[in-house]
Amino acid sequence: MPTVEAVAPLPFVDGISYGEGPRWHVDRLWFTDGLAGTVCSAGSGGDLRVEAELPRASGLGWLPDGTLVVSGLFAAAIHHVDADGAVTATFDVSDLAFTTNDLVVAPDGRTYVDLYHLSDDGIIGSIGWVDPRGGVRIVASGLAVPNGLGFLPDGSTLVVAETSGSRILAFPARPDGSLGAPGVFADLGADRHPDGLCVDAAGAVWVGCYDTGEFLRVKPGGTITHRVEVDGGWAVAPALGGPDGRTLYLIVDDTTHEDLVAGTSRGWVLQARVEVPGAGSP
Repeated sequence: MPTVEAVAPLPFVDGISYGEGPRWHVDRLWFTDGLAGTVCSAGSGGDLRVEAELPRASGLGWLPDGTLVVSGLFAAAIHHVDADGAVTATFDVSDLAFTTNDLVVAPDGRTYVDLYHLSDDGIIGSIGWVDPRGGVRIVASGLAVPNGLGFLPDGSTLVVAETSGSRILAFPARPDGSLGAPGVFADLGADRHPDGLCVDAAGAVWVGCYDTGEFLRVKPGGTITHRVEVDGGWAVAPALGGPDGRTLYLIVDDTTHEDLVAGTSRGWVLQARVEVPGAGSP
């Protein structure tokens, strides 16, 4: 069995409520604090500022014209935000889901979002393609709670963390926004439940397995090469960034499913240095 290298994290930012959706953008780490109703950013030195105020903010991405796109959690909504932090449009997608979750935007503007539906068997998920005017078309369905979204380096494959499926899926992503039949990028085993993810330049995925308290670097086929263990809290979502792309930022939230619904949580961000830089997604 290949050796898994342990990576030790260091503190970065504290004092948030429930962090999600980390992205490196314009020399800063951006992320949402959904329970505080904010989109935040932090410089490499940890200086924190509020970029926008949005209830239940979750996933983040930027259209080619610089518009910030934000999805909601416990709210079926997608928001457009300008450079001054003002909400310019809000799109209600409650006809398709009871809530959205993560969201990713490709450099060419292709945008995908998680859509959750309630059934007798629990939550069933779909992936929606979002057009620039906020319309949503379902392009994959019947998933076991899709979560973190990202593009492999060539931009033609969408990787999706399937939380209740304990695996990462890989979908061919076509220029028109449609998705082909998925393959299994990695089976993580029944005890692991993947949450947010990011992609490095070698085509491996860093993924947070929230309830086992670990972030893993996983290669296509499922080989785990690196592991970051967190001391308490959920291992929610990673992002690669920093001036050279080799700083791994890790969102950790101390909560439970019941507390999250009730609005009780405490979050923070860790950082670690890694060898392979980010691929720019998400």
